[in-house]
Amino acid sequence: MKYLQLDQQIFIANRKRFVREMKPNSIAIFVSNDEWPSNGDALHGFKQNTDLYWLTGVEQEDSMVVLFPDCPDPKYREVLVLVRPNELKEKWDGKRLRTAEGTSISGIQTIVWLDSIDALLQTWVHLADTIYLDTNENDRKATDIASRDYRFVAEMKARYPLHGYERAAKIMRKLRAIKSKEEVAVISKAIDITDQTFRHLLGFIKPGVTEYEIEAEIYHQFLKQRATGPAYHSIIASGDRARTLHYVANNEVCKAGEMLLMDFGAEYGGYCADLTRTVPVSGVFTKRQKEVYNACLHLHNYAKSILKPGISVVQYTDKVGVEASKQFEKIGLLTKADIKNQDPENPAYRKYLYHGISHHLGLDVHDLGTRTSPVQAGMVFTIEPGIYIEEEQMGIRIENNFWITKSGSIDLMKNIPITVEEIESYMKTVSVKRKK
Repeated sequence: MKYLQLDQQIFIANRKRFVREMKPNSIAIFVSNDEWPSNGDALHGFKQNTDLYWLTGVEQEDSMVVLFPDCPDPKYREVLVLVRPNELKEKWDGKRLRTAEGTSISGIQTIVWLDSIDALLQTWVHLADTIYLDTNENDRKATDIASRDYRFVAEMKARYPLHGYERAAKIMRKLRAIKSKEEVAVISKAIDITDQTFRHLLGFIKPGVTEYEIEAEIYHQFLKQRATGPAYHSIIASGDRARTLHYVANNEVCKAGEMLLMDFGAEYGGYCADLTRTVPVSGVFTKRQKEVYNACLHLHNYAKSILKPGISVVQYTDKVGVEASKQFEKIGLLTKADIKNQDPENPAYRKYLYHGISHHLGLDVHDLGTRTSPVQAGMVFTIEPGIYIEEEQMGIRIENNFWITKSGSIDLMKNIPITVEEIESYMKTVSVKRKK
C-alpha cells in the first residue's frame, strides 16, 4: 500500500459495531473479492470487497474474516484468514501478508491460512444456529456476474442446508452509512490530496491543453501524495462534453472560451473523496457562463441548507428540484408556463438537471446507504447539482462532500475554491507565477 497504515482501532471498532447487531449464537463470514482475469495470463488490478476491508483493513486477495462472538473457544471468536505465503508466487507477484502483519493491520489476534479454513468452518458452523453471509446489496448494483460472495453463499447453503441464514449486507448498510470521526479523518486526508491536486490544475489548465494531459496530472499528483490513485474514473470534460455525466474518454483539446468540468477524487486508505468543479479554460468566465454557474452554486448552497437529519434523499431531491425550477426561470431556461404545465412525473427542470443531487460517500464512491430512509447524523454525502444546456453546449456541476451533524452538516471541502471570484483569482495568480 502507498498510504500510511491506518490505526487498527478503526477496524476493531467496526467489528464491535457489527457483532452487536448479530443474533445470539451466530457466525458471520466475509470473503474477499475475486482476482478477475483479463486476457492471456493477466489479471485486472485487485480491488478488495469493501465490507471485508471495513472489518479488517486487509486489501489482499484470498482473504476472509470469521466473526463468531459466542464460540466456546475464545481464540476463535474473530479469525482473519490469509493465503499461505508461496515462495514461487511471491517471486512473481510480490510479498503476501504474514500473521504478524495481518494482526498489525486488523487487530485480530487469531490468523489461519486459507488452505485450513474448510476443516475449521466445519466445526464452528455446527456450533452456530445462524450464519450471516455477505452480498452486494448496493441499490446501484448493475451486474449479473456471479462474484465470489454470491458463489460462497451458494456453497454454504449447499453444505449447511438446515442452518438459518441472515443478510450481512442489511447490517452493513446501516453501519457503514454512519461514519466515525476516525473514518472521517481518513476521508479528509483523501480530500486534502484532492484539494492540492485541484489547485495544481488551476495553474496547468489553458487553451490547447488536452483532457488526457489534465487526467495525467491528476494521477501524478495523487500518487505523489500517497493516494492509492483515483477513487473512480476521472471525468475531464471540456465544452459540450460536460453534458455527458460519466464522460471518461478524456481525449479532446480544451479550447479558449470553453468551460472545463472536472469530476475527480483521490482514494486514500480505502476511503474516497469526490470533487467536481467547472472552470473557464481561459481563466475568466463569460457573462453567460457566470450567470449559469452562479445559479448552480445557488442550488448547491440551497441543498446544503436543507440536507439535515430527518429528511430522506428522495424528499430532499424533490425540494432541490423545486428550487431548480425557480433558478432556471431566472436564467431563461424555463418559463412560468413551462413550470405550471409540467408533468409531475417528469418535471420541467429535468431537461436541464437530469441526475440526483447527492449520494453516500465512504469506502465506495457510491457508498452504502438508502435513499428512502431518513438522513442521520454521521453520514457523509456529496452535494452535486448540475445544469446542462444542450442549446448552449454547456455543462456545469459543482460538488463538495459533507459530514452530517445533529443540526446540519460540515463542509469537508470548504477550503477548496468554489465561487466565480475565487476560481478566477486563483487561476490568475498561478498563471502569473507560471509565467515568471
